[in-house]
Amino acid sequence: MEYKVLVVEDSRPFRRLLETEIRTAGYIPCIASSIAQAETILNQETDFLCAILDYCLPDGQDGEIIDVCLSLDIKVIVLTAMMDARTRERVLAKTVIDYIPKDSPACVSSIAPLLHRLEKNQQHHVLVVDDSLTSRRYVRSLLERQYLNVMDAQDGQEALAMVRADPRISLVITDYTMPEMDGVQLVKALRQHKVDGQLAIIGLSGDDDPSLTARFLKAGANDFLAKPFNQEEFYCRLHSTLNALDTERRLFHLANTDYLTQTWNRRYFFEHPQTRKNNGPRGLALIDIDHFKKVNDSLGHHIGDIALIELAKVLNRYFPDALVARFGGEEFCVLYGNNDQGFEARLNAMREELAATTWTPYDQAFQFTVSIGMVHGDASIHQLIQRADHCLYQAKAKGRNQLVKASEPQPALLV
Repeated sequence: MEYKVLVVEDSRPFRRLLETEIRTAGYIPCIASSIAQAETILNQETDFLCAILDYCLPDGQDGEIIDVCLSLDIKVIVLTAMMDARTRERVLAKTVIDYIPKDSPACVSSIAPLLHRLEKNQQHHVLVVDDSLTSRRYVRSLLERQYLNVMDAQDGQEALAMVRADPRISLVITDYTMPEMDGVQLVKALRQHKVDGQLAIIGLSGDDDPSLTARFLKAGANDFLAKPFNQEEFYCRLHSTLNALDTERRLFHLANTDYLTQTWNRRYFFEHPQTRKNNGPRGLALIDIDHFKKVNDSLGHHIGDIALIELAKVLNRYFPDALVARFGGEEFCVLYGNNDQGFEARLNAMREELAATTWTPYDQAFQFTVSIGMVHGDASIHQLIQRADHCLYQAKAKGRNQLVKASEPQPALLV
């Protein structure tokens, strides 16, 4: 989705700089040089990611354009060369996202990271924890200006239950002084369930205790702010925390997914807790594309890549509740729960759908089938894979495009 950004700036050189920066960042700029021109645009559309506004315009010297945009529920970033103390206070008194001092052309370079941050914020869910309703409402209002999805809890126990129940929560902002469980205790409890890449935590406190910063950080918080905090500092620390979280998640994704098919890779599969545990029966299947070398040789490697991508999509569609990984080449593995008949039925339905489907990339029609080796039992992951691999070999030997299931028991294969 391409987002639009409203720009109201009377300086032609700055307008050009802003337009270039916004387009380069991947957004669509809508340009105006006055309040009158901006209102003409706003009469036609108001669906903007945000508005970047010059504080002083020919037909509005005192930031009137800010109120125009805020009245239409458009998020606002203020550009101004008049950042004296009085102007700064007046700007921050309004519900703006941020302000940027227009002190040199280089200030424009801070626009793109801010726009990207706002766009990414829509994917984050933040939990505010404080026993004070007034404090919760204030922090919530600051966060909602930034397109963050916000929920709140009045104590640590409620917060813990919410984080456990809702995997979407990616940031917790918690006060220190609360009944029964204080903020440091809450951080320690959260870190027993969520590591840094899964959940970021910011601590807050109005106490004068100088040790609180270290206590929060040692407990596992990512940052700490003393109350009453400055709005600008709050946003700077918020953005820094979310940027670090997004970077860690991106690196985790790059390290643990297969680049081509976007399924989990072999390393992630073997490190996953579901793979390591061995406390009951479970199903495992190895799926291999038939005659894959012939597909590459006769149709080209680009068609072979498409076959792998489409197979991964079908696997994820049939097994959203399982662990799906690409083991390498044309082989995929599915680790499923303890439902023997349901697993086999799904695998066969998937195999039949693939065999009946014609793919037409680049106007070049082709088909492919898969062979499947399946096992269900109470054994280590390596034993299950060994048995499934034996079944896969049998499926290939019997003519391909079929599923062979391991019979119980197979002592010769258990080593």
